[in-house]
Amino acid sequence: MTERGSHPSAPDPLPVPVADNHAHLDIRRDDDENFAPSLDEQVSRVLAEAASVGVDRVVQIGCDLGSAAATVSLLERHPRLLGGVALHPNEAPVHAERGEFESAFAEIERLAAHPRVRVIGETGLDYYRTPPSGRQSQIESFRRHIDLAKRTGKVLQIHDRDSHEDVLRVLAEEGAPERTVLHCFSGDIAMARECVERGYYLSFAGTVTFKSARPLRDALSVVPLQQLLVETDSPYLTPSPHRGAINAPFLIPLTVRVMAGVLNVSVPQLCTALSTTSDELYGPW
Repeated sequence: MTERGSHPSAPDPLPVPVADNHAHLDIRRDDDENFAPSLDEQVSRVLAEAASVGVDRVVQIGCDLGSAAATVSLLERHPRLLGGVALHPNEAPVHAERGEFESAFAEIERLAAHPRVRVIGETGLDYYRTPPSGRQSQIESFRRHIDLAKRTGKVLQIHDRDSHEDVLRVLAEEGAPERTVLHCFSGDIAMARECVERGYYLSFAGTVTFKSARPLRDALSVVPLQQLLVETDSPYLTPSPHRGAINAPFLIPLTVRVMAGVLNVSVPQLCTALSTTSDELYGPW
């Protein structure tokens, strides 16, 4: 395991460029001592490093009001970025308790109108950090974001932590948007099969490379290439062998190569499929 907070060396480049489906380039980890003085400088550095190993596009996700506004600002200056905005499931109960959910959601809807915002997300449910008392607020927020994605024709990206059954239930009740992505998929093989049958896209992060993640690799094995994406969820979930280090899009090749092995396809074939699906979902960068 690489030392926590360190900056790993770059992996071998991918033979075909791919997109990082989900990253938080505006978030600085507490243990990151090399974050640039300005966010623009940091993002430029991260994107250049990623491009050098064949990760030439990134979907930047803003999941609270400040991050969503920063995301839209970044989109106007960095052509390799597309964006997503939403109230994260753990943000929704906070706004609801303050009586500010409607105003907060109105701001997300305003930001979502930007032409380079192609994603409503990450939204969904998180039963790990939010106690039962806040779950109804999460569910109502999730429903509102589903509706926003359908009204705007944008991709829905879902956060699902310890809430698989309710995520699938709410999507079925509301009617999922035509383009629905489960980001950082964490379900088992049965859930993967159900998601595939429903036409959802499954995005896998560095967790799929962990030694303990055999059930997740089993889930990956049943996903058709045309419904598959890859992501970092950076600066977290760094793939092996650098687990614990600071994650960034330039480490995507490590995850892609593990995924290719699980799927028994060549790395170029998988890269081509991932790239094609990203373009079909999000449109031109």
